[in-house]
Parts: sequence; C-alpha cells; structure tokens
Amino acid sequence: MKKLLFLAAALLFVGTSSSFAQKSPKMTSSEGNISVTYSAPSVKGRDIFGGLVPYNEVWRTGANNATEITFAKDGSIGGKAVKAGTYSLFTIPKADGDWTVILNPTLKQWGSFKYGEIKDADLPHVMAKTSKTASNVEQMKISVEGGNLVIAWADTKASVAVK
Repeated sequence: MKKLLFLAAALLFVGTSSSFAQKSPKMTSSEGNISVTYSAPSVKGRDIFGGLVPYNEVWRTGANNATEITFAKDGSIGGKAVKAGTYSLFTIPKADGDWTVILNPTLKQWGSFKYGEIKDADLPHVMAKTSKTASNVEQMKISVEGGNLVIAWADTKASVAVK
C-alpha cells in the first residue's frame, strides 16, 4: 500500500511540476548573411530587466543554451569585423543607456555561468542602442531586420547594426 501511495504521489508531483515549467521554445531568425538561434522565454508576470535579468551582469540573452549567431561569410557587428562562423551571443543590460553586446566563439554553453572562464576569447565588445517598446513584448524576440540585430523583451528593445 505504501508503494502505491508513493507512486501516486510521485505521478501527481511530476504532472503538476511540469505545468509550472517555463516554456522557452527554440526560435530562429535570419536575414542575408546572418542567422540567430535562441530559446525565447516569456515574461509571465515577472520583473525582467533589473529582476530576472540583473543589470550590469553578463546575460546569455535568452533561455537554456546561450544564443548563437552565425555569419555565413565575413561580416560585422556594431562596425567591428566578424569572421564567418558561429558565436555565442551575450549581452550586458544596463538600467540607463546602451547595452554591451558580446560575441564569443565557445558554443553549446548553458547560460552564462562559465562565461568568466571563456571571456578572453571574446571578439571586441560593441554597444547596442536601447529604447522602450511601444507595447509589452511577452515572448522575447531576437530578429535580424533591416541590417540590425534587434532584441526585444518586456518593455525594452536593443538594436545594433549587423552585415
């Protein structure tokens, strides 16, 4: 009887805990030479920038594995040259002012937990202009549009030139 009760409790826990999980679907955006693959978290009533995503700290810019940006051929970001290849994309959000955008050649990273160990391989950091969004962006969106890499989530949009 104890085994049966334990099994029933375990099944109930598994069923309810999965409903609390934050779903962050894998998304892709591309334009011309550049494509971005990321996991898109949702706001779900949370305080995002300055809360879930601290200011002035390296952020993986998405959920799950670090976002990856691929340049099919040599290009640039924020006016800085980028060799063809795939890079992990990190940002440093700031409360007031532009964000720092970081490309790093180490792929398949879970979050930014080990960023301190790999930061010496970074490409030169660039700045992304930030602004408030016209309306709340529930699910984070990273897009390549009109020659810009655009990151929009909650009430904030960051944009940097890419080609």
